[in-house]
Amino acid sequence: MMKKITLLSIVIVILAMTSIGSAGAATQTTCDENVIHAYGSGNIIGTPDRAQVTFSVETENVDVKFAQRANAVQMTKVIDALVSAGLPKDALKTTGYNIYPVYEDYSKTPLEQKIRTYRVTNTLTVTLHDVSRTGEVIDIAVANGINQARSIQFMLSDGQAQVLRTEALKKAVTLARADADTVASALGVTIVNVKSADISGGYAPVLFENYNALDATARSAVPTPIQPGDVTVTAMVSITYSIS
Repeated sequence: MMKKITLLSIVIVILAMTSIGSAGAATQTTCDENVIHAYGSGNIIGTPDRAQVTFSVETENVDVKFAQRANAVQMTKVIDALVSAGLPKDALKTTGYNIYPVYEDYSKTPLEQKIRTYRVTNTLTVTLHDVSRTGEVIDIAVANGINQARSIQFMLSDGQAQVLRTEALKKAVTLARADADTVASALGVTIVNVKSADISGGYAPVLFENYNALDATARSAVPTPIQPGDVTVTAMVSITYSIS
């Protein structure tokens, strides 16, 4: 019985040593792998083909119900005018609605303050597929009751963004490969294949906040001039090349 136990113990020790040897070999193989890491960034400039204009109707009254009612009448007039100008209803979306008190003296403590009036703000965002109508839409909205300018965003449609991103990615990959080839040549090695690639990047819409359309419209009957500018789409790649 003791001989069998001893023999079994020896077998277990041998198997354990074999496992340790195998693990060490795998680690060594991983450590000995030769690679070059390269990074590339590509920028493509495009023209926005979408716009979002955000503005608000703000009303104020000592009676909150009167403030609400006046706001609803004014905003309805704005929406009707925009729809009459040919904008689809699904391009108009309410993106904010707030009611808050306006106090007589803000220097006093909250318990001492008295409410002077109630202010109601209704915010509307209009999405345009024709950016050339941005100034026209602002003028129509102001003429029909909008009294708070919020923001204008010029953006890319999904299709246009994808086209530009594809070009930016190609540029980024080309630059990364050029760097990798330069390093490989200097080291006297050869790039065998691509081991891995990571992609990132995107674009930021052109944003104008608190634009001056209200003042411009009040001063002159000339249509509000709006220039969308350009959008830069950026793509970045981090590529690992195997070498020999």
